[in-house]
Amino acid sequence: MKNTIQYTIVPKDPAAHLFAVTLTVPTPDPEGQSFSLPAWIPGSYMIREFARNIVQIRAESGGRKISLRKLDKHTWLAAHCDGPLTLRYEVYAWDLSVRAAHLDQTHGFFNGTSVFLCAHGFENLPHVVDIQRHDDPAYRAWRVATALPELKAKRYGFGTYVAANYDELIDHPVEMGEFELASFKAHGVPHDIVITGRVPNLDMARLSADLKKVCEAQIALFEPRTKRAPMDRYVFMTMVVGDGYGGLEHRASTALICARGDLPVKGRREMSDGYRTYLGLCSHEYFHTWNVKRIKPATFVPYDLQNEGYTSLLWLFEGFTSYYDDLMLVRSGLIDEQEYFKLVAKTANAVLRGSGRMKQSVAESSFDAWIKYYRQDENAPNAIVSYYQKGSLIALGLDLTIREQTGGKKSLDDVMRVLWKRYGRDFYASGADAEGVFEVDAEAIFDEVTGLKLKRFFDRCVRGTDDIPLDKLLAPFGVTLTDDCKEAKPGLGIRTARNGSDCKVANAYEGGAAHRAGVSAGDALVALDGVRVTATNLEDLLSRYRAGDAVALHVFRRDELMTFTVVLTQGDAPQVKLMPQEKPLAAARMRAKWLR
Repeated sequence: MKNTIQYTIVPKDPAAHLFAVTLTVPTPDPEGQSFSLPAWIPGSYMIREFARNIVQIRAESGGRKISLRKLDKHTWLAAHCDGPLTLRYEVYAWDLSVRAAHLDQTHGFFNGTSVFLCAHGFENLPHVVDIQRHDDPAYRAWRVATALPELKAKRYGFGTYVAANYDELIDHPVEMGEFELASFKAHGVPHDIVITGRVPNLDMARLSADLKKVCEAQIALFEPRTKRAPMDRYVFMTMVVGDGYGGLEHRASTALICARGDLPVKGRREMSDGYRTYLGLCSHEYFHTWNVKRIKPATFVPYDLQNEGYTSLLWLFEGFTSYYDDLMLVRSGLIDEQEYFKLVAKTANAVLRGSGRMKQSVAESSFDAWIKYYRQDENAPNAIVSYYQKGSLIALGLDLTIREQTGGKKSLDDVMRVLWKRYGRDFYASGADAEGVFEVDAEAIFDEVTGLKLKRFFDRCVRGTDDIPLDKLLAPFGVTLTDDCKEAKPGLGIRTARNGSDCKVANAYEGGAAHRAGVSAGDALVALDGVRVTATNLEDLLSRYRAGDAVALHVFRRDELMTFTVVLTQGDAPQVKLMPQEKPLAAARMRAKWLR
């Protein structure tokens, strides 16, 4: 193809975790061609400086070396040359996450943001990438999974793939190796499930059937009449490990990581907690296909991948997605009402646990994601609030408010459909005319769609730090909220982490027993009233006491032994529970309309 930017990528040395990449620009800038690698990846709001993983790089043209000067941490400038300019470089890939790149003898994975330098000035040309196989026969059985459109490659094969522009190129992660593969159609659109890693007796048939239900429910939510999906094909890519969890959304695929035990086993029909969590993760990332990949904050249109993109709307894009991920599980029939309300209660308890929710609004949390949420330290629960978790409760609160105050005529679903129609449905077809959602527009759309005045809710719960009054909002739907903290065991007001056989304080919650006594995050617990504390026995030791008892707590802070007298508190963690009631009948019917 003429007038294209050409790449090749090959797993050059899996043992050394090196991808070899070439990039060719047919007609480089006569003033000198500049290149850069993104500093962050959309969906993960932290500067990650992927260019640090470029091991070596050189430029050439017509067999002649071209001077290549580095301008800053992720930008290079090649000297003038007349003919095609080619960069050759190697990328170190040893980040086992969904955000970057990973390569060894078992598989290869990469996001384009980690491996494909951008040729400045040519971002809107077609980009072709030749994904090549390692020449060692040991890798003969490897295949390729990606949602990138094939050019000369066969589906799941090595060869050339094409993207309309650089933005599309880096929005299609690639998995290569030997993997389990299954396919299904959701409202006529092909969906692939790719599982990399050893999973004995994996029930791919059940996974396919379950994900089909979730995907069809989400497609129908946004397009209830046409049931039209926004992509021609979708790929779920999962890397299985011993213990892990994470996901990252893309326009026609998602990269996931999960624990081996989370996946379904042939012959076992129960819904384990791990499998429910995995389905919720898939549901979350799939919902992003609409909400954030096409309906976007204005600051992401287009992305500036060299600098932070500040927005106060992540509570809408991540928080609302977190609301709908579990809601889609109950609406698609994969979990029942009781299980759903347990998940809501778990989220509510997580939000109520930290005093940071009283100091930071979700709008502020969204804006500061780059320096706070994605860089959490031991004081995070006392200083910040999660725009994911509280954002999902805000979505719940708005949905219940809208349904109750409009007599069930409107809901949050209607708001999402208007956002989709106005901002998302034609996003990629609009090109330079594509628009994103401004902060000032978001609230106005709620009032416009519902006919309500919701400013007070936004002032208090979005821009302010008020808790969402779930008890009052759930009551018209026949759901009772209780807090059983008074029945909970006495505690120290800490979260612990295992460090070998030691029990370390990960967080000391503000106002808790440990905090008042002077215990700090990082302290290693040694003994409670003279009995050794290990990584596994703290809860059993505490169960022998009552609230108000004073205990002697020995800890190591660094290499110094310290002793504290701690007065145990009752119910140091929230114990919110949600219980659906069958009467009154009108409330139960409202609940059924909401959840089904």
